[in-house]
Amino acid sequence: MSVGEIQSARDLALQALSSSAAGTEAESAGGTKEAAETFGRLLTQAVDDLNQVNSEANEAVARLAAGESVELHNVMIAVEEADLSLRLALQVRNKLVEAYREIQRMQV
Repeated sequence: MSVGEIQSARDLALQALSSSAAGTEAESAGGTKEAAETFGRLLTQAVDDLNQVNSEANEAVARLAAGESVELHNVMIAVEEADLSLRLALQVRNKLVEAYREIQRMQV
């Protein structure tokens, strides 16, 4: 999950919130549904990318453990990239949960 994907997800969430607050019910429901679908696709893609990075790291470690000719530094880079990707995903999840809770605490 890259910084650009996170910013894009944030923009979509803000757009959904502003359209539901500003427009009529019919207009905002359509805009919110479209934004939610796009946001859902973005999250699905981010999770798929995270899974791909993790799989590549696991494969690199398995090749190293099997004694194949792989460079140790490439394996370490793959493992660290997977670790950083997972940490980033967890922080994004934490921020989304925090934002959701904040919205639930709002009085309408």
